[in-house]
Amino acid sequence: MDAYFLARIQFAANISFHILFPAITIALAWILLFFKLRYNKTQDNKWIAAYKFWVKIFALCFALGVVSGVTMSFQFGTNWPGFMMTVGNIAGPLLAYEVLTAFFLEATFLGIMLFGFSRVSNRMHTLATILVAIGTTLSAFWILVLNSWMHTPSGFEMRNGIVYATNWVEILFNPSMPYRVIHMLLASGLTASFLIAGVSAYRFLYNDRCPSVLSAMKLAVWIAALLIPLQIIIGDMHGLNTLKYQPAKIAAMEGIWNTEEGADLRLFAIPDEEKRINKYELSIPDLGSLILTHQWNGKVLGLNEFDNQYPPVAPIFFSFRIMVGVGLLMLLVSWAVVWQFYRYKKPTKWLSIILVSMTFAGWIATLAGWYTTEIGRQPWLVYNLLLTADAAASNVTAPMIQGTLAMYLALYMFLIISFVSVLFYMARKAVQSSPSSDIAYDTYSHLFETRK
Repeated sequence: MDAYFLARIQFAANISFHILFPAITIALAWILLFFKLRYNKTQDNKWIAAYKFWVKIFALCFALGVVSGVTMSFQFGTNWPGFMMTVGNIAGPLLAYEVLTAFFLEATFLGIMLFGFSRVSNRMHTLATILVAIGTTLSAFWILVLNSWMHTPSGFEMRNGIVYATNWVEILFNPSMPYRVIHMLLASGLTASFLIAGVSAYRFLYNDRCPSVLSAMKLAVWIAALLIPLQIIIGDMHGLNTLKYQPAKIAAMEGIWNTEEGADLRLFAIPDEEKRINKYELSIPDLGSLILTHQWNGKVLGLNEFDNQYPPVAPIFFSFRIMVGVGLLMLLVSWAVVWQFYRYKKPTKWLSIILVSMTFAGWIATLAGWYTTEIGRQPWLVYNLLLTADAAASNVTAPMIQGTLAMYLALYMFLIISFVSVLFYMARKAVQSSPSSDIAYDTYSHLFETRK
């Protein structure tokens, strides 16, 4: 592998690890605020018990997200100097706003959230929770503005190969920004809700029946059940926007090689880029055009229209279907559990087991969606403005990247395993300290005998 390809793998690994934790913290911060406000209003200890359990996980996710985000900045300088040299006049201020937001709001008041419950007034503690939630969302907003601008650049002019800002309103509110921001915020809501539901179901199966566990699980599945339909609507609007501004990405997502009017919806296929065909295709006539253009005979450009300036097809084709498939599964499971809560006040054994198995379903869907978006921009780093190859460093050799890449991958694997282990360790510790738990286990105990 050459240095260029290794640098791409390294950055992909870094951003894949990094996005896992903001995907939790953005929404979890607001869920913590809900717990706190419910406690303030009702003085019911179950809400503050839920708050104290999940604020520790929030802090852990926040720390991992910040640390992994810092290493991306180093990679901009070492492996991708052409990026900042060309678009640094726009990327620099946006990244600076994100750092200021993250550190001055989130980091400052997170300490009060964690350690100030009995040291500051309840009003101050609630205010700190509000500011952290706002800071987390603002931090995500600035990053998504920059990412959206890289897909649909606007409000600039080129002088001697360097981008200069001419209209910051157009830069901030570039054509794809509203859809990407809302899509990501909803994705975070789904990721955090399934995390809470999965861990709560884990405690429930361990016979932890304290009110905070059931209330957190019920809230989480209700959030998921409500957000997934919204995500489908926003996803549809996002698709219309992408068809307008990045038609090559849409063609790759759908596996459309030749321009079609009344395009089929390919449910499954194996795209063959060399022969420019799909193998083993299973499709529904005309449905692709209806979904993409809202017309039965709507025109969808094929990949052959773009003179090889289109992204790798197979990764986008499959990652898009993984995202949609996991999303539909989340919809079915969340609605089923909501029905169980409505009918029986608690989930059944098998739905609880399914919730545990889907604890990280949000991560899978988010990563699949992220790959669809970011690989879909290729071969451009900034769409129609800067090729990824032109931004790569010319003085970095393959052996230099091989060493750091191996260290990154090993470290990320260690941290992911550690995070998951700590998460369920904290859940088991909470079970042991719960006044309503039976550590002798109930009828579900045989499911977890290997974990005792």
